Amino acid sequence: MEVSESSLNYDQDVKIPLYAKAGISDYWIFNLFDNYLECYSEPYQDTQGKYGYLNKRIVLPNKVIALPCFSDLSLDLSRVFPRKLNY
Repeated sequence: MEVSESSLNYDQDVKIPLYAKAGISDYWIFNLFDNYLECYSEPYQDTQGKYGYLNKRIVLPNKVIALPCFSDLSLDLSRVFPRKLNY
């Protein structure tokens, strides 16, 4: 899990292939810039030897998500992401 705002590009471009290569099954980025959770799963290696994840899921800040490998636990994202105020 990463909490990203200023490091978002680094987390997406550098860390995703590293974690996929290491066989990390689930990688989450709490994207503070866009105000949602990015969930990556199913690491793979393509025919050119590059690593990544087959699935990317966007979860909006008003949702509740189950934690991978802990089916009895969930996270209410409204408690993680601050509500944006309209001025």
